Amino acid sequence: MSAGRVSSRRDVLRMGGALAAGAAIERAFAGSTGSGSILILGGTGFIGPPLTQEALRRGWRVTHFNRGKSAARGVPGVETLIGDRKGQLESLRGRKWDAVVDDTGFIPKYVKMCAELLAPNVGYCLFISSISAYASFAKPNDERSPTGKLSNPDIEEITNDTYGPMKALCEQYCADAFRGRVSIVRPGYIVGPLDRSDRFTYWPVRASKGGEMLTPGTPADPIQIIDVRDLASWMMKLVQSRTTGYFNAVSPPRAFTMGDLISASQRASPKAGTKITWVSEDFLATHWKADDLDLPPWSPTKGETAGSSLTSVASATRAGLRSRPLKDTVRDTLAWFQSLPAERQAKLRAGLDPQKEADTLRAWHSSQAHG
Repeated sequence: MSAGRVSSRRDVLRMGGALAAGAAIERAFAGSTGSGSILILGGTGFIGPPLTQEALRRGWRVTHFNRGKSAARGVPGVETLIGDRKGQLESLRGRKWDAVVDDTGFIPKYVKMCAELLAPNVGYCLFISSISAYASFAKPNDERSPTGKLSNPDIEEITNDTYGPMKALCEQYCADAFRGRVSIVRPGYIVGPLDRSDRFTYWPVRASKGGEMLTPGTPADPIQIIDVRDLASWMMKLVQSRTTGYFNAVSPPRAFTMGDLISASQRASPKAGTKITWVSEDFLATHWKADDLDLPPWSPTKGETAGSSLTSVASATRAGLRSRPLKDTVRDTLAWFQSLPAERQAKLRAGLDPQKEADTLRAWHSSQAHG
């Protein structure tokens, strides 16, 4: 594959053609199916806990490799190896596992270092990438769409511009190390309990506060998400069956809309009496800076992001990925957030600033009155 790019069907077939080369290594481990030992790089953040829980439920022996900061005392029933993928890999050397899930791979050169160390001693790898790896979102993507490319493969700074291409190069490094024994999972917006970003959480929380609530675009605008619990369960199915390939991991195109999200958020807080005001995309684009239009999981339906919420999930669906009802994710996310300490609830990390919301609503109503 060219650096950081899956540019054609040939690249995907090349990966599949390497299955035979990896068969001898895989036979040295637990076999092609069934539980065994699994290493999770990370394990204590957002994806890690439900992934760990699902692995334990299925009878896997779980090892975490992390810096020991998020869960200093470790996780019950789980072996913890302390280290840092930025070169401190001593605790991984000489160990064998049937499978590894890379939950913390962002900086390519460190992903490469870790993958090359583990590949001779691990039977199968699942790398968690991102749909941000794609080079463009002007049109809907599938797994054969071109991915971004870095001009400097050794870059470490993660920005809006580098994040996707860095993930794409991480994918390549994992695919090269675990030839024929790897799956690349590209989630979109991962949502649900434990989500520290508050991007999705903002909507049910805002709807619970009452008053007039600004919502962008129209109720029919598509959104794509994946509940972290659905993602974790499905990824363990891939691990269990040693499924290989590339997979977009989001809800099916047009399965959910922004209207569905807002309605579910209102129903989750029926006593709030929140009034919803839809403000057109064109109006927002005129009155806000371009970066302000980033209101996940909604995105503008025109221009550079026109296809971002229409990503194909046909491959993942065939491999068993399913999404729970949106109302369940909204309800559980709100309940989790409301269980957090008051000082944390007072500081949402995403969404609209209340003053900006009020100012925009005022300008919108004025434009409608004089329109």
